[in-house]
Amino acid sequence: MPPNADSRRGSHLREHLLFLLLLLTLNVFAPPALAQNAPPAPADKSEQQKAAYAALADLLQDDKARAELINHLKQAAGDAPATAPATPVESTPATLSDSLNSLAQEGIGTFNQKLGALQKLIDSGPKRVFNPAGFFRALGYFLLTVAVTFALFHLIRRLIAPLYKRMGSWGHNARLQRGPWYKRPAAILGAFAVDLLVLLLALAAGNLFARHVHADSATILRLQTLFLSAFAVIEFFKAVLRLIFAPNFDYLRPFPFSDPSARYWNTRLAWLSGLIGYGLMVVVPVVAVQISYPAAAAVNLVVMLALTLYAIWLILHNRKPIQQQINLLAERSMAFFSVILRGLGHIWHLLAIAYFLVLFVLSQFDIGNSLRFMMSATVKSLLVVGVGALLSGMLTRWIFRRISLPTDVNLRYPMLERRINSYIPNGLKILRVMVVLAVTLFLLDAWHLINLYQWAGSENGQRTLGGLVHILLILLIAVFSWTLMASIIEHRLALELSNGVRPSARERTLLTLFRNVLAIVISTITVMIVLSQVGLNIAPLLAGAGALGLAISFGAQTLVKDVITGVFIQFENGMNTGEYVTVSGITGTVERMTIRSIGLRDDYGVYHIVPYSSITTLANYAREFGVYRANYTVSRDEDIDRVNEVLHQAVAALKQDEQVKHFLIGEPAFNGVVALGDRSFTTRVTVRTQALKQWVVQYALDRLVKIHFDRAGIGMPQQAMQISRAPQPHEEQAPPAAPGS
Repeated sequence: MPPNADSRRGSHLREHLLFLLLLLTLNVFAPPALAQNAPPAPADKSEQQKAAYAALADLLQDDKARAELINHLKQAAGDAPATAPATPVESTPATLSDSLNSLAQEGIGTFNQKLGALQKLIDSGPKRVFNPAGFFRALGYFLLTVAVTFALFHLIRRLIAPLYKRMGSWGHNARLQRGPWYKRPAAILGAFAVDLLVLLLALAAGNLFARHVHADSATILRLQTLFLSAFAVIEFFKAVLRLIFAPNFDYLRPFPFSDPSARYWNTRLAWLSGLIGYGLMVVVPVVAVQISYPAAAAVNLVVMLALTLYAIWLILHNRKPIQQQINLLAERSMAFFSVILRGLGHIWHLLAIAYFLVLFVLSQFDIGNSLRFMMSATVKSLLVVGVGALLSGMLTRWIFRRISLPTDVNLRYPMLERRINSYIPNGLKILRVMVVLAVTLFLLDAWHLINLYQWAGSENGQRTLGGLVHILLILLIAVFSWTLMASIIEHRLALELSNGVRPSARERTLLTLFRNVLAIVISTITVMIVLSQVGLNIAPLLAGAGALGLAISFGAQTLVKDVITGVFIQFENGMNTGEYVTVSGITGTVERMTIRSIGLRDDYGVYHIVPYSSITTLANYAREFGVYRANYTVSRDEDIDRVNEVLHQAVAALKQDEQVKHFLIGEPAFNGVVALGDRSFTTRVTVRTQALKQWVVQYALDRLVKIHFDRAGIGMPQQAMQISRAPQPHEEQAPPAAPGS
């Protein structure tokens, strides 16, 4: 036979083997659903597969043939046509009704699936013949293990009861002596840790007993292990209840329960959780293993129905007292938490009833996992709420704590302490709201309503958390920047500095204006950056703000005039805070200057706000010096030289006055007679004083002039009045007398 014939025969053989290999590969990796639904293969199919396996084994043993097969597979993979892109399916956004309908259908489908699984479990469960002797023999060992475990558990707890009491006294003494805040929480958590240690010791002892006392029976050992598993879960839950209520040690109680209330709820919840836990995790599995699944389902239904009805009765029986306690707690809380607590007081019984109804339904469909899920979710919820309440209480305590700065710091930075005591409580309030939101999210995650960790690891979650962190950092930086800059300005404005130098009135005014402008700038920038972190595009906002500013500038020309006039007044140093001025016919002290108006306090205490645009003339009494021009009017009959002499004596006495003389600048000027009337004349004295001290000099000089004039007998002009009797009417009409009569 020619070589090329052998070659062709080998090539055909390899192609057939390759086809068989691909066929086998498809059979091996076929989906299970297809494999289950496939029709039965013919009888000779197995023979063909055996032959194919043998041929494939022979082929793989030949190195050259194996290499050719690999090359052929690579070429086939390279020559395979590319998969055409899938045609995008047009989808319309789902409406709210569609989402609710889909959710309802999914819930109904899950319910039907669980119901079918339960029915299948009951119908197809193994049918066992009840063996009374074996059952009671296993029951004896089982009850012995239960008795030994519980006896050791309660014995150890009784032995370490003094330790609980000592830890409670330690926390109580720390609270009475106002010691560090962490001592009482440390005592509470320490007692909980000791409680868990006791549980571990009892569990280890019970496990050791079960390993050695089970009559070499795997069934008895399995029942003992079943009890120990339930014992660990349920007693851990009871330990959490003791952590919350602390029925025997009130000093270790983290929440403000009274002793009777704590014992009442701890006892009933412990019994209820014990009956539910041991019923579902021990009694029902034992009945299912030893008797039958239908009997176990019946026991499960009866036990859970009875306990659920008792729990609902207990909740409704205590609805009003618990609502009153929640309302009392709401009255002691702040506004935000008060609203939440009052709402919780109205619906707490509905939430509790829903909890037990969910437990009842789940226990009927999934006996093995329902209690494990509910116990896990409950413990997580209690831990989350406990940690949240602890953090909220600590934050509340810090909110009402006032921070005091040293005296020298208050002198240098007058408003710093006030700002700190304003910013820190507000920041802690925001942090407390975030604690409430975090507790809510963790509660939803504990009950599998959301997957918090998956969301936090997703792109949206990381973007949201990163945005929140950035917003908090931005707010923190803004508050810190404002506090720092405002403190520096106020340090310069302070009246008492270490070097004794006081800022000028102009400097105080400019610093005050700069502080106002700085507050506006920091607030605007902070708002813009926060909006950008939220995800808003601030470019259109900035453009809109520019257009809005242009529109406002046209519509509010008076406002623009106010600002521009105020700027020029400051450049010209026309007036400053604390100066005595007259603007728009109003005279008073400048108390405040903003970018558009000034605030004046007149001599009657009335506060006036004067826009800069209304100022046409400004009179400032506080610049460089003041002048008191004193005019004294005396009777015209007085001697002018005598009057001037007495006036000189009064001015000399003024210059000797210790309280006034340092206000005088230079020598007073005697101007002489400045007015002459028909009954008086006026003489004038001009006194130059320090700025705003002319009125002090006026009061003192007028007093001295009055004293000296009285002493010299110089009188003031007196107004003379002449009174004459009016003629009578008959006298006016009498005829003139005859001559010679």
